[in-house]
Amino acid sequence: MVLPNQRIAVTGIGALCATGLDFESAFATLFDKRREPAAPRRFQLNHLATYPVFELPPSPLDREDNEQPWLRTSRLAVAAAREALSDAGWNINNELSQLKVGICVGTTVGAAMNDEKFYRDYRAGKNPDLKPIDRYLRSNPATVLAQVFDLHGPQITVVNACSSGTDAIGLGAAWIRSGLCDLVLAGGSDELCRVTCNGFISLMISDQQPCRPFDQHRNGLNLGEGAAILVLESNKLRKRRERPSRAFITGYGSSCDAWHLTAPHPEGKGLRRALELALTDAGSKAEEISFINAHGTATINNDLTEGRILKSIFPQTPFFSTKGHTGHTLGAAGALEAAFTIAMLQGGKIPASAGFNEIDPEIGHSPTRCARDLDGRLALSQSLAFGGNNAALVISLDGDQQ
Repeated sequence: MVLPNQRIAVTGIGALCATGLDFESAFATLFDKRREPAAPRRFQLNHLATYPVFELPPSPLDREDNEQPWLRTSRLAVAAAREALSDAGWNINNELSQLKVGICVGTTVGAAMNDEKFYRDYRAGKNPDLKPIDRYLRSNPATVLAQVFDLHGPQITVVNACSSGTDAIGLGAAWIRSGLCDLVLAGGSDELCRVTCNGFISLMISDQQPCRPFDQHRNGLNLGEGAAILVLESNKLRKRRERPSRAFITGYGSSCDAWHLTAPHPEGKGLRRALELALTDAGSKAEEISFINAHGTATINNDLTEGRILKSIFPQTPFFSTKGHTGHTLGAAGALEAAFTIAMLQGGKIPASAGFNEIDPEIGHSPTRCARDLDGRLALSQSLAFGGNNAALVISLDGDQQ
């Protein structure tokens, strides 16, 4: 039976994205005014206009050849999970095999569209080598993490569009609440892909300039890539090994608009429901939230709906989007933003909403214009997604007092 309001400890974080190849550097750069999205380095889009993206800095992760055991999305997840387990103080080689360890990873692209040469050759009547297909079939992110770290608990890859990373953390916390797991690796991972970039361009929601979340003159998103994994632990396990927590997942809410394939409900009904569920699950009130890490994609529809709901429920609460530094990392976005939210709570400081300059009168609500200090104990991280999916996490510095 799920225990209501049980607070699930986060003992480790690992992440990488355009702002850094490890969590510490990725987080620190959010407070830097410099941001430099650029044309993709690893593939070409072949448009007359340039659509900048937030690509990972060059690293060995860029190497693509037939000797790689998994595709890029799974390799990013492994890098983030390895850092998270180290941060949590776990001996990866043998300690985890004695526990009920679950894996819940969100993704959207999931490396499914990166074997263009194989498909082109196949359609041309050639007989291409099947290695790319074999590698794709072996690259389910959750399965790869289970194999790399020899984990035998439940595993799920959540493919719920751009709320996948947030949903994965919420589900992972529920596994611990129910007693199904002692520990869960939860988060998200997604790579940049030529087909995906072209898809968003065809929807006319990609900006040719650095994105401007919530700004009156916003004109679309910039895609990004990355991964973030949290180590979630039961209170019993954490106390047994006398391990301090970074923070606690205290509430989770998820809902669907049942409205449109890509656009959010114009009145934000689904997002409102997800936020109310998360607050109820946490046993918290809206006025107790010290800041909100918003979805903030910089598309016309998302920011209008999200901004209006934030103004309605949290009229005095500071909010911002980190996508002005990371781009929209799709299935990894919610996990990255939850990780950043934890670090902000711990550091007592939130960044400016990069790219924002002028308030949109239709929203009537302004994100942070500069970095500021805060001393709150509760924060909220939220995601909106294609299909009308909405998810929210309430995160606290305070643990379970039971």
